[in-house]
Amino acid sequence: MSEMLPLLIFLSAFLPAIITFFLPQPAYGWRNGLNLGGATLALALVVYMLWSVSNGAIYETRFNLVPGLYFLLRVDELSLLFMTLSVSLWFITTLYAIAYFGTKPNLSRFFGFFSLCIAATIGIALSGTLITFFIFFEMLTLSTWPLVVHKQNKESLAAGLSYLRYALPGSVALLVAIVWLNSAIGPIEFSQPVNLQALDDTSLRIIFALFIMGLGVKAALIPLHGWLPRAMAAPAPVSSLLHAVAVVKAGAFGIIRVVHDVFGVNLMVELGVGLILALLASATIIWGSIRALQQEEIKKRLAFSTVSQVSYIVLGVALAGPYAAIGALAHLVHQGLMKITLFFCAGIYAERAEIIRIDALNGIGTRMPWTSVSFTLGAIGMIGLPPMAGFISKYYLGLGALEAGQSWVIAILAISTLLNAAYFLPMIYRIWFLDAPKASSVPEISTLKHPLSEGSLTLVGPAVVTAFAALAVGLFAGAPTSPLSWATLIVERNDTP
Repeated sequence: MSEMLPLLIFLSAFLPAIITFFLPQPAYGWRNGLNLGGATLALALVVYMLWSVSNGAIYETRFNLVPGLYFLLRVDELSLLFMTLSVSLWFITTLYAIAYFGTKPNLSRFFGFFSLCIAATIGIALSGTLITFFIFFEMLTLSTWPLVVHKQNKESLAAGLSYLRYALPGSVALLVAIVWLNSAIGPIEFSQPVNLQALDDTSLRIIFALFIMGLGVKAALIPLHGWLPRAMAAPAPVSSLLHAVAVVKAGAFGIIRVVHDVFGVNLMVELGVGLILALLASATIIWGSIRALQQEEIKKRLAFSTVSQVSYIVLGVALAGPYAAIGALAHLVHQGLMKITLFFCAGIYAERAEIIRIDALNGIGTRMPWTSVSFTLGAIGMIGLPPMAGFISKYYLGLGALEAGQSWVIAILAISTLLNAAYFLPMIYRIWFLDAPKASSVPEISTLKHPLSEGSLTLVGPAVVTAFAALAVGLFAGAPTSPLSWATLIVERNDTP
């Protein structure tokens, strides 16, 4: 049974995806039940494995692909961290998407690719070899493109084309790096020590750069980030998935794997590529925040915020120390909770009140209080104010910078925090402190497609749950079951220098 568990959790998303494609549009109950059922099964399996892996259990599914290459799904502490985030937010986002779309067309196509995207993300988390990782990484690209172009209008089709223009060259770079390594030293298994002595330093630096190019597209490192803001043409559930669960996190997770399980932090430092990666991440943090400050649309401001925030993970990995690694791993979860909250709220504002621009947020807090409280908590967390989850991440990254002797990183964190405040606080101010426009002065208010309310519990509830979860993981960061504690366990078990 232990050999089947990794495969079973992948199939819990993959099989509902395949079946959903064949369901007719009116089969709302079957489609919703199938996807929620798969998410519930996956969540139950993750909870069981969290308990058993913390007590030393090992789960693997292994079989040969071709002579010399094998497919490996393996559950370890790191894969469980990413998988727990993905599966938990899959369930919550499915509830949100059901309420968001209602009876709109093409739902079988949407939910089919939606679950396929989650299956690919679970596969990435479980991948035990570079080849297995690449298979699921490409599966993720192919399953998210239809979600980006779901509306099939000019803007979404252009966004989908932009996504492929970035993703496909990135895939080539990643494949070249993997083939180069495998041809030199054989298949690389993440759980086994990797001996790279057969390659000279120049080759290793080039291979490392190819990995960062390939993974950096999805992680939205500059200058590879251009596709992400354009992808905001997609519906809100897709934006939530891209920014909090799947694509950008897959890129960041892949960089963690490459640094810790392929090169190792010691070799990364010896090659001098760690500092370059830290500088690239820092530039992305500042640039993303500056660009966010310039945006007038809510989703585009949130998109550039993601460009900035995901690079905290990369920065923590590049600093090559225990505290920084803990901060990076914790932020993998923390950023997911905060960012999905913000996109949920942006979707509710757009769907229920037709609010797309920041200057239309005036006074919405009194009319949509639960959505606005959730948005406020998510924004405060992104700024990094205590006791939200974002504060915990920045605190450990700061400790890691001092531990690594890179005190300049403190300045990066401080500047980023000020920029975060500069683009989030005006939004909060508009929501709560400015008067709402009167219907007589804004005729559009009287012609809304919905009465001005927050909608059903399944639409608003997911945002409230994730917002208070982001608060809880900050307040109770020292609890044994917190993301911070699990990140600490990962670093301790892997003996990170």
